Amino acid sequence: MQDKIIKLLAYEGKISVICADTTELVEKARKTHDLSPVATAAFGRLLTITAIMGNEMKSEKNKLTIQMKGNGPLGTMLTTADNFPRVKGYVTNPIVDLPLNDMGKLDVGGAIGNAGFINVIKDIGLKEPYVGICPLISGEIAEDFAEYFAKSEQKNTAVALGVLVDKNGVKSAGGYIITPMPDATEEEISKIEQSIFKAGAISKMLDQNLSLVEIAKKVTGDENVKIIEENITPIYECDCSKDHMAEGLATLDKNVLKEMIEEDKKAELLCHFCNKKYDFNKEELENILKEKDKN
Repeated sequence: MQDKIIKLLAYEGKISVICADTTELVEKARKTHDLSPVATAAFGRLLTITAIMGNEMKSEKNKLTIQMKGNGPLGTMLTTADNFPRVKGYVTNPIVDLPLNDMGKLDVGGAIGNAGFINVIKDIGLKEPYVGICPLISGEIAEDFAEYFAKSEQKNTAVALGVLVDKNGVKSAGGYIITPMPDATEEEISKIEQSIFKAGAISKMLDQNLSLVEIAKKVTGDENVKIIEENITPIYECDCSKDHMAEGLATLDKNVLKEMIEEDKKAELLCHFCNKKYDFNKEELENILKEKDKN
């Protein structure tokens, strides 16, 4: 099954719903970074919300970067996306391992920690990028983003994110965000709150092979949801290249480059996002230095 994001309207256009299945994307990230189960659950949730928010941007030139930094052993998680959405990211400590929490589930909150912040940067073609910062409230990610939307974007949004992991990898991953429009009634909002509670975890619904439309109906309590966009396929993809890496080397101080050429006679660079290695020999480093001298 291919990953998918769909956008819908419920209650005759008064409620916006976005549902995402990111199982393949999260599994690719797990393999790329050799993530432990709890790191997979945490990073998978962040990748899912990044894909949803990335796709919400208007232009393919726009770029979203999200940094989540808590006081737990996982350290910092960083993700980026365009509006396709092509998503990538990395975790400081991908092999963190913790006992299950009191409910017998992977302890994502413990891995991330409950003190720290979410930092959202949207580069949308303005002079300065938009930056929103919000403190963490639980480290469970969905709650933290609901808080971020309320504080930084003045939107009351229900956020659900889930990743189901077994010994073979990612069984299911996905999420949804539900945002009432200004004309939504208290009764409709209350019905949605009850429906979300009854529906249970998004990862379980995906694991039971419910379609995204069925999930949208279940979490809103509206059988007549209307699809407004559905051909969106989020993917985990890194756009690194040797040229990009050479540009990075060119930003180094000349003395640092000279030292590399004279002492190491080579450089090996590693991409944080996909773990691909790039080797530069002495001649290539000398060419980078020559270009730098010209400018």
